[in-house]
Amino acid sequence: MSAINFTVREGERVALVGPSGSGKTTLFKLLLRLYRPDSGHIRLRGKDIGSIPLEELRQQIAFVPQEPWIFPGTVLENIALGRPGASRSEIVRAATLANAHEFISALPQGYDTLLTERGGNLSGGERQRICLARAFLKDAPVLLLDEPTSSVDSESERLIADALNRLCVGRTVITISHTGRILKGCDLVLRLDGGQIRSENLHA
Repeated sequence: MSAINFTVREGERVALVGPSGSGKTTLFKLLLRLYRPDSGHIRLRGKDIGSIPLEELRQQIAFVPQEPWIFPGTVLENIALGRPGASRSEIVRAATLANAHEFISALPQGYDTLLTERGGNLSGGERQRICLARAFLKDAPVLLLDEPTSSVDSESERLIADALNRLCVGRTVITISHTGRILKGCDLVLRLDGGQIRSENLHA
């Protein structure tokens, strides 16, 4: 990546679009400090993220990946990863906001149902809503979304998009997406190609 320069104001929603390999995922890894830039700076609220303790940085960012991370354990334990120590009622509220409470309640043991590794006993849309519930529970000011509605059916996409509308309120959001329903609510769309920003469009 080179010559990447853009500003996201607090509370704005920005979409990253572009072909595979254009640098979108790399940019997310830089923001999460999984990678470090060879040159230049990334600032969060005016501070270089390289100077922010990693744990503090991660507390300020909620990340919803394209492939939901589901671990062996109960539904409750999986959602609680968003904020360890949260109460059961807080977890249920987060799941409700993520449009996940209804399907969780229908599981054999509800929130105490054991999930297999990678959530093999859930559908793709259900796994993604578990991840959204984590993000609601974490309540971080910055939200990174990586293709949140990819590989789900139309009804799951509708439920996820509805939950995202609630989740994004009052947060700074950067999303990788090509879905019209997601792009419609963005303030700025950046098109990346070859590791560079090729165009900037105000409101999709």
